[in-house]
Amino acid sequence: MKVAILAGGVGTRLVGVEVKPKPMVEIGGRPILWHIMMHYAHYDLKEFVIALGYKGEVIKRYILDYCSLNSNLTVNLGNGNVRIHDGPRPDWTVELVDTGVPTLTGGRVKRLAPYLYDRTFMLTWGDSVSDVNLHNLLGFHRAHGKLATMTVVHPAARFGHLDLQDDQVMEFSEKPQTRAGWINGAFFVLEPGVFNYVDGDDTHWEREPLERLAQDGQLMAYRHTSFWHCMDTLRDIRLLEDLWQSGNAPWKVWR
Repeated sequence: MKVAILAGGVGTRLVGVEVKPKPMVEIGGRPILWHIMMHYAHYDLKEFVIALGYKGEVIKRYILDYCSLNSNLTVNLGNGNVRIHDGPRPDWTVELVDTGVPTLTGGRVKRLAPYLYDRTFMLTWGDSVSDVNLHNLLGFHRAHGKLATMTVVHPAARFGHLDLQDDQVMEFSEKPQTRAGWINGAFFVLEPGVFNYVDGDDTHWEREPLERLAQDGQLMAYRHTSFWHCMDTLRDIRLLEDLWQSGNAPWKVWR
C-alpha cells in the first residue's frame, strides 16, 4: 500500500522559515517530513508518493542525498566515485512528483492518481505528526467498506469542525471552529473512487471533495484520542522541538 504525502504548500504562516518548503522545517535536526515517513515505515508502509510544489527541488535534493548526508564517506576526487561506509539505508521507495506550485490540495491528490495504481492508499499532509496506530486505522477502513476514512482529533479550537453520527461524517466544514468537536487530523485511508470527487487543480481537498463524500455517506471517521499536532506556527515548532529534546516525543513510535 502506498502513502501519499502532500508537500507542496508554501507555509506562509511560518514567518521566518518560509524560505524552505514547510515539510522541510526541522524538528530535532530532521525535517518534519522525515518524522512522518518514519511513523509510516514503523507500520511497514514504506512506499511513498510525495506531491511537490513550492521549492520542490529542496525535497528532491534531501531524498537524493539522504544516505550520503547521514553516513561516513570516502570520496575519490579524481574520478568522482563516492563510497558510503555506514549509516541509515531505509528500504523505502520514494516517488517525487511535481504537482505544480499553484495547484490546490485536491488537485495535488488527483495528480498523484497515476502513481497509486488504482488501489487503496493512505494520504496525509507534510506538516502534522501523531501517534495514530496505522494498522488499527487500516483495519477500521476495511471493515466499513466506504470510499474514505478520515482520522479525526480534538485539537485547539482554532481549527475546523465536523459533525459525526456514530462513526460517519455527516457534515464537514474547514471554517474556524466555533464549538467543541472533532476536526480533520488528515491520516486518511482512501479508495480510488475518491478521485471522482476532485474536479481539477483548483479544488481544495478540504472543501468540495470531503463535503460531497460526507453528503454521499462515503466518509467515515476514525477517532484518535491520543497525540496529534499540526505545525502551523513558530509556536508549534518550538513546542514540537521541546518535546523531541525532552526525549518524550509522543509521535516517535519507532526505535
